[in-house]
Amino acid sequence: MSRKNVVITGLGFITSIGNDADSVSDSLIGMKSGIELYAPFADEKIPVKCAGTIKGFDTSSFDPEDWTYPEGYSVRREFLRGFSPHCLYAYCAMMQAVKDAKLTSEDISNPDTGMFTSSAGSTGMLYHHMQRLDKVGVARCHPMAIVQSIVGTLSFNLVSAFKIKGASCGFASACASSAHALGFAFDEISMGRQKRMFVVGGEDGDYRTLLPFFGMRALSPNKDPRTASRPFDKHRDGFVGTGGATVMVLEDEDAAVARGAKIYARMAGWGQASDGFSVAIPHPEGAGLAEAIRRALDSTDIKPEELDYINAHATSTPIGDTAELKAIGKIFGESPKVAISSTKAITGHGLSLAGVMEAGFCTLALDRGFMPGSANIEDIDEAAKPFNILRNTSLEAPKRAMSLSSGFGGANVALILEKI
Repeated sequence: MSRKNVVITGLGFITSIGNDADSVSDSLIGMKSGIELYAPFADEKIPVKCAGTIKGFDTSSFDPEDWTYPEGYSVRREFLRGFSPHCLYAYCAMMQAVKDAKLTSEDISNPDTGMFTSSAGSTGMLYHHMQRLDKVGVARCHPMAIVQSIVGTLSFNLVSAFKIKGASCGFASACASSAHALGFAFDEISMGRQKRMFVVGGEDGDYRTLLPFFGMRALSPNKDPRTASRPFDKHRDGFVGTGGATVMVLEDEDAAVARGAKIYARMAGWGQASDGFSVAIPHPEGAGLAEAIRRALDSTDIKPEELDYINAHATSTPIGDTAELKAIGKIFGESPKVAISSTKAITGHGLSLAGVMEAGFCTLALDRGFMPGSANIEDIDEAAKPFNILRNTSLEAPKRAMSLSSGFGGANVALILEKI
């Protein structure tokens, strides 16, 4: 069976660095940070102070009908009642992606169009509803408590709101989740099972989503938003969390051309592999990630030296950044020419959202002709010195880009995108 070519025809963003493709692109090029002092962390007993905040939304209430969001978005009450904050972010990003791809309601709701999603659920909503259960009893639990809060909430809500009739599934592999969703969406289309797939990632990125990571000593205690997230810097001390949502529209290239769609880029292939090492930390030599990269390249005709840019997973943790560079070195050589950066320096780490968000960034880079810089590096780590770490944005147009993601349990994904 011949494989179908898979292209990207639509993008939608609600992120700490912008709520549409143009503002996100401007932030990436100008290395404008979305990280701020986060008001819910203001208590002196909380050692973490910074987060990549979502602007223009107020989802602090546990009643979705009290939320506010930017003009131009309209959500029917029947849908809103089942939402957690990241469902709202994803709904808005989905509206952008549908408009960007110029899809009709018939294009969206048919057996050949599916949706893969990824999120960690809503810890805040779950906590609220469990407290209510204990306080007022089972009979007075909110009827939408489950669909608002558990891990599949993003899939339940968007599949029903947009009347998706094709393949649908939610992915849960921690910070590799939405990268896995993209990879398997690629397979659905390339094997001819679906003509079009929406890939959606979302996270609340709030108090109860982020703070538990401090117990692992994974969050940065740095109180300065300008330096709290600094991948590849010698003095990095943990990641800064963020939330939001990103939606990518993947299509069979023939179907996209037939309907006259704008094509941003082609997804060339992907690979995955596991470390088999630890529940929480990466293999110190980057073994699983190196294998994922090798498999991604083997799935295409692209050689390592033909890759122009890598958007690294690099979260700004001492162990993780170093392990990733070792993985890259195993495939690309000890002093590779490929440009590398981590956009988490300005966005923060989106957890299960990170894979699709950063693949979206790579798509913008390929379409608009730039490679985003890796911000906040003042004293580059010794392990990073042999690599071509972009300290500033390059306006050299890449032809091929790779996005890397890694999650708990040593799950690793490499995605390859190319300009047509």
